[in-house]
Amino acid sequence: MKRESPLTRSNVLAFVLLSFFLNCGSLQGQQLPNFVVIFVDDMGYADISPYDAKTRTPNLARMAKEGVRFTDFYVAQPVCSASRAALLTGCYPNRIGILGALGPSSKEGIHAEESTIAEVLKSRGYTTAIYGKWHLGYQPQFLPTRHGFDEYFGLPYSNDMWPKHPAPTQSYPPLPLIERETTIETDPDQSQLTTLYTQRAVSFIEKNRSRPFFLYVPHSMPHVPLFVSNKHQGRSKRGLYGDVVQELDWSVGEILKSLKKSGLDERTMVIFTSDNGPWLLYGDHAGSAGPLREGKATTFEGGVRVPCIMRWPTQIPPNRVIREMAATIDILPTLAKLAGAKLPADRTIDGKDIWPLISMRPGVTTPHEAYFYYWGQHLQAVRSGPWKLHFPHTYVKPDPAGGAAKPGKYATKEIGFELFNLEQDIGETINVAAQHQDVVKRLQALAEASREDLGDSVSKRNGKNVRPAGKVSE
Repeated sequence: MKRESPLTRSNVLAFVLLSFFLNCGSLQGQQLPNFVVIFVDDMGYADISPYDAKTRTPNLARMAKEGVRFTDFYVAQPVCSASRAALLTGCYPNRIGILGALGPSSKEGIHAEESTIAEVLKSRGYTTAIYGKWHLGYQPQFLPTRHGFDEYFGLPYSNDMWPKHPAPTQSYPPLPLIERETTIETDPDQSQLTTLYTQRAVSFIEKNRSRPFFLYVPHSMPHVPLFVSNKHQGRSKRGLYGDVVQELDWSVGEILKSLKKSGLDERTMVIFTSDNGPWLLYGDHAGSAGPLREGKATTFEGGVRVPCIMRWPTQIPPNRVIREMAATIDILPTLAKLAGAKLPADRTIDGKDIWPLISMRPGVTTPHEAYFYYWGQHLQAVRSGPWKLHFPHTYVKPDPAGGAAKPGKYATKEIGFELFNLEQDIGETINVAAQHQDVVKRLQALAEASREDLGDSVSKRNGKNVRPAGKVSE
């Protein structure tokens, strides 16, 4: 973990005071911190300026300057529903039975007995809202209002699951825009989605300035099809994709501005990250993974390692880079700890409290001995420290990539039993398994434990500690 500059005395004092109050359980409702999680869709590791992108994103650059930026931050699977399930429950999606990308015909969704971030925080009196893409089940029993959210406005699944899909594999019904549990419009003007989500978020902040809140803003963009409002059209040097990213940056700026205006800046933790890497199949309508290998739908770093910035004035040290491994599954236990909320005691939560990392406590390292890369039910790789071991598997690679809003074609490729040192080889190009057999043996043992715990389709293993998804009764 790299420290860019020493902690200031005020930051250390603020952290000590916060820790004291949390440990004593003496925080009153008006003193509880607010949380804002901004979760964009299909943004690549190198799509924003804090990660050396060419697209200008001044508000995200400001967030990074005033907070911390992670270099090794992961989603649980490189696909929509699985990734969102992990974020909201703190669990690998395999543990709770949510895999792939649930469509409008799916009869599955998040189980009623799973606890989301919203439900955990409501136990401490939080007001909660989601404005954006849900994608954990379309049927009423799966909607956000049944899982801890007081307010919901947005799409129930991906914005390409509509009748205008450029390369449909099935017939999609009209795309619903939902308010709470009612469809208020179908096939909405997608050029207004980012603006509408942002307006709702700003209004929510202003309305709830006197009580603690959890605000979740899972943007539909920059998932294809790409849309941008007139005010941002043609503004970037990277075509429509760049315009969309700059509008998302504008949205971040509006949220930060609202927090400042409402006097909540120093009481609010803001987290920005993405649900997976870029969908490279769409060529110039896709993002960039930069130095990372491959993208969405693969368990290479380009598919699962994403940008992540966290900001909380007086509590999170400014302008730092965290090079330790962390993940979206860690957000629930971390926010719960900061709010003094209890996690469910009757089930496994895979995430860890990473506040010691975020607050840059000296000498702190990742709490994860290992991190597991699943694609569906197949365990394809495991990471521990700098080492990542791939097991033999196939993967998809654009050949060729598409363009002008049309997808290309996938070719099926294969990788064998290969070990990479991610600190020295971020692009996963040099197999060093032969030189580090001791490391290989250790990672194989970790993977075997995961197969026992979570299962593995290739070895035909059913996990001993998995829970079912929710299902609609026929």
